[in-house]
Amino acid sequence: MKKSAISGIQGKCGDLPSHFSRREFMHVGLIGGLGLSLPQFLSMKAHGAQKFYESKEGTAKNVIHIYLPGGMAHQESWDPKPYAPLEYRGPFKSIKTKIPGVHFSENFKQSAKIADKITVCRSMTHGEAAHERGTHNMFTGYRPSPALNYPSFGSVISHEFGARKNLPPYVCIPKMPNEFAGSGYLSSSHGPFGLGSDPASDNFKVKDLSLPTGINDDRFSKRRSLLDTVDGHFRNMEKSDALGAMDKFYNDAYSIISSKEAREAFDMTKETDKMKERYGKNTAGQRMLLSRRLVEAGVRFVSLTYGGWDMHQNIEAGFDRQGPELDQAFATLVSDLEERGLLDSTLIMMSSEFGRTPKINKDSGRDHYPRVFSVVLAGGGIARGQVYGSSDAFATAPEENPLSVEDLATTVYDRIGIVADKELMAPGDRPIEIVDGGKVIKDLLA
Repeated sequence: MKKSAISGIQGKCGDLPSHFSRREFMHVGLIGGLGLSLPQFLSMKAHGAQKFYESKEGTAKNVIHIYLPGGMAHQESWDPKPYAPLEYRGPFKSIKTKIPGVHFSENFKQSAKIADKITVCRSMTHGEAAHERGTHNMFTGYRPSPALNYPSFGSVISHEFGARKNLPPYVCIPKMPNEFAGSGYLSSSHGPFGLGSDPASDNFKVKDLSLPTGINDDRFSKRRSLLDTVDGHFRNMEKSDALGAMDKFYNDAYSIISSKEAREAFDMTKETDKMKERYGKNTAGQRMLLSRRLVEAGVRFVSLTYGGWDMHQNIEAGFDRQGPELDQAFATLVSDLEERGLLDSTLIMMSSEFGRTPKINKDSGRDHYPRVFSVVLAGGGIARGQVYGSSDAFATAPEENPLSVEDLATTVYDRIGIVADKELMAPGDRPIEIVDGGKVIKDLLA
């Protein structure tokens, strides 16, 4: 653009800051897609000249977040302590993995066989021992605040990249698991798409994904045309974020219902019995199988939950009940994505809100413990076959390379192609960083 042209625009919009580069000026043509006016953009620049970044798809094109609510014990899973006294070691033995010198709990026999494809982070740490606050950390990358509702990973990705192939960008299996999995201060249009039923059920069917009885495609199109006319009238009468979000919601809903790709992505009958058996015909297996179908079809972020891991009592029985399903489904998901050529472009993150106390309690269980626990990463530009960080001999604290919530979030966003200290606009035109203070952990990257 010629200098005279820029000067003319300066005359209309006021003086542009001296640090306002030609490249950044070109972004103004794109800011409408981010929901920003030019004054808002300039406000962001005034608050931090280097905080406006255009997100571009990174190594990870898709993310599957496997969330284990309740706080899964790291000692009974990814970080056993075979040489500690029994009251610390717990009821299970440890087994060798594909990573030389690294052991998992015997509850994860199948995962041990694919350990060369994953990274286990044994030094995750934060300070929130309450379920709600720990969950907030792991879904948003932020400590909870009474002043602001932060958006979840899935909603940020929806905001930055939008939909692909007429599929919702952010899906929760089977439904939004908690209030912190939502859109926070972003528009509600970036909230998750919930299924309404569990893919493990015999009569699984996604709510609102098929046309009503008696409505064919032609009638559906005519109804949409009529509704668009009515909506246009009312949109001109009143403007608000709620109306805008609802308008986007209905447009997205129409796109999904009319999309062959969407219907087929959610159609579990397309999978053979052999594949269903491979994942496990159970809750963990079918949720992870559906997650693979969704990222394969084009969904950007899938969040699934499995089990209840708040084991204050009888932790042995709890892991005997839930461990095998999780182990089989997770190991199969990693292997299946690899076989389909999708693992390098799909980042898997398995997390929980915190770990469990180093010592077994009087009820043969473990209590809440955020000081050190484990997170598992795989695919999507994450290094393979390694353990990052460590806990001490009794699993009481990180011993090497403590991994903060902010660092984990920043690293995940980096793999997706989002600069984590980019500022988004919260209510009141407040610029808020996607993650505050984190850094990319280079040792986690492939």
